[in-house]
This record gives sequence, C-alpha cells and structure tokens, in this order.
Amino acid sequence: MRACAPGKIILSGEHSVVYGAQAVAVAIQKHTTVSFKPLTESNTINTLFAGISSGVHYPLHALGSLKEKLDSRFESFAQGLLPIQNILTKPDDLLMYTLSSLVHHLPVPGRASTQSYLPLPGRLSSTTELPLGSGMGSSASAIAATLVLFERLLEKPLGIDQRFEMVRFCERLQHGRGSAIDAAAVTYGGMNHIHHGNVNRLDASLGDGWYWIFTGKPQVSTGECVQYVRSRFEDDNQLWNDFSQVTSTLIKHLAEPPRVIDCVKENHRLLCQIGVVPDSAKALVERIEASGGAAKISGAGAHKGVAGGLVLAFLPSQVVNTLMNDFPQYLWGNVEEDKLGARYIGD
Repeated sequence: MRACAPGKIILSGEHSVVYGAQAVAVAIQKHTTVSFKPLTESNTINTLFAGISSGVHYPLHALGSLKEKLDSRFESFAQGLLPIQNILTKPDDLLMYTLSSLVHHLPVPGRASTQSYLPLPGRLSSTTELPLGSGMGSSASAIAATLVLFERLLEKPLGIDQRFEMVRFCERLQHGRGSAIDAAAVTYGGMNHIHHGNVNRLDASLGDGWYWIFTGKPQVSTGECVQYVRSRFEDDNQLWNDFSQVTSTLIKHLAEPPRVIDCVKENHRLLCQIGVVPDSAKALVERIEASGGAAKISGAGAHKGVAGGLVLAFLPSQVVNTLMNDFPQYLWGNVEEDKLGARYIGD
C-alpha cells in the first residue's frame, strides 16, 4: 500500500504568517511516498524512512504512550521549559505520532483502547524527492502521506479539511506551531492563500520563469529560526503588515512579470530585515537581481550558519543557464505545480 503527498514552495509569507499576515504557497511536483507492508509474524511497526533513519521498532502496545509522552514534551515547550529541538528524539517519532493521533481521532466502536484500533503490524517506509531541510515541506508531506495511507488501511477516511487540521496538529511537534502553509499545500495541492489560519484555494497558476534553488541544509531547524524571529519581532505589527501587503500585491499581479519582480525583491528585503538570510543567500540573490530577475529565501531561512535552505527565483529565460553554471554547488529545478495534494496511489 502506498500514498504520496507533494512538497511545497512558499511564494510569500514565511514567518509573517505566524503573526496573522497573508501567505501564498504552491504544491510542487516533488513528493514523499509512504508505504506499508503487513508483517503478521511481528507485533511491531518497523520504520525505515529515507534519509532520516536506519530503522526503529515500535511495539504496537506502546504507541499510545508515545503520543502521551510527545504531547507532554510539547506542553513543556509551550511553557518555555524545553527547546523545540528536544521534543522529538528520533525523526521516526513524528510519523508514529501521526499514526497514533489518527487512531485516537477515529476510535472503532466497541473497543476499549487506542492500541486495539491499530492496524496489522508491519513495515512503514518512505522515499522522498524533497531535499531534507530544504524548506519544501518534507515533514508535512510525510505526515499527509502517512494519514492518507492509514485512513485507507483503517477504512476510516478523513474529510480533506479534517486531514488539513491533523497535518497541522501533528507538525507542531517539528516546528513549534503547526504550519497552515505547509499543511494546506500538501493536503489540498495547487496554490493556496492563507490568512489568519484560513485557507482558500486560488484559481491561479505560476506560469513560467520560476525556479527553486537549494543552497544547503541550514544549521538551525525551522523551529529554532521561528523562535529566534519571535524573540525579536513578535510585537512589530508594522513589519508584519508590510509582509502582508507584499503578498497581497503579488497575488494580484502574478501574470505581470515586472510587478512580480518588484514584490519578490521587497520580500527579500523584509526577510533580510528579520535576519534569516545568510550571506551566501544574499550573494546569490544579488547576482540574480543583477541579471534582471528576483529571488528570496522560501521557508524559514537561517539566522546563523552558512546555508540558507531554499531560494525561490523568478528569472528571465536567457540567464538561467548562465546562473546555473555560475552556482554549480547548488541544486536547481523548475517549479512545477501539483494540483492534487495528498493521495492514495496503490496497493
């Protein structure tokens, strides 16, 4: 059994969306695929997730207590008693928490405990086309694919809005707050407008000229970077209003390249102001702007270290090859939209 979910790229609104500003994100044609194979001779779920684990064995009877333990750690984080990076001790815990949350949300009548609701023991594995730590929503993508897979296995399908809320709920363990941006993109697919936690699907497409550039995994996690920005700018309402205005203008003028370039440049300036654009990313953006394009960090960025994660660029076609040759140390790709969102893809 297999399910997949797309990654995402934020066009505008990273960081500021936390403070009620508008944001726009698009689901992309790069996916995380989660597979489950029953193993009836076992009493565990064995995990093997691409790029993040060498395999962990989870006894079925212990999944309920795992959820309780992680909920308790999150509460300690929320009270300022635990760093965000200490909530999850193993990357595998996030998807097992997702499974436990699903069966807790969908009890089977007549059974007495969460453990009784679990499916067959087996092997839960994943593959991904998303560079980990890139800001492309790998965590949310894996959560959404896991939900779709076990909804099918349990024969308890969620409504798509319920799935969005559950992705957001589970992802809070990774980033401190559940991201409506990531949850919306990986769940619904297409282009989504997020404002005050509400999601609206936009009847729009990016068109040509958009590229993603992965400059390397940041030294700090998304949760750490969000906390850093919060500690410095949480009460700067004018700043977040400025971010929101850029997003609003970008939505209105997606089909007008000169206006798009202006919006992306202003967004970059604001991200530099909050301190999440490392020098290497600034140098890349400066070179792109000198070539007639525009670029910005897409995702949390980083407040320390060399790598800035994902950069989103809008480029004139005639300069793309030159820039790729000038920055061969980075991964480059076209932004191609996924309109379907998380889905089951076969037995």
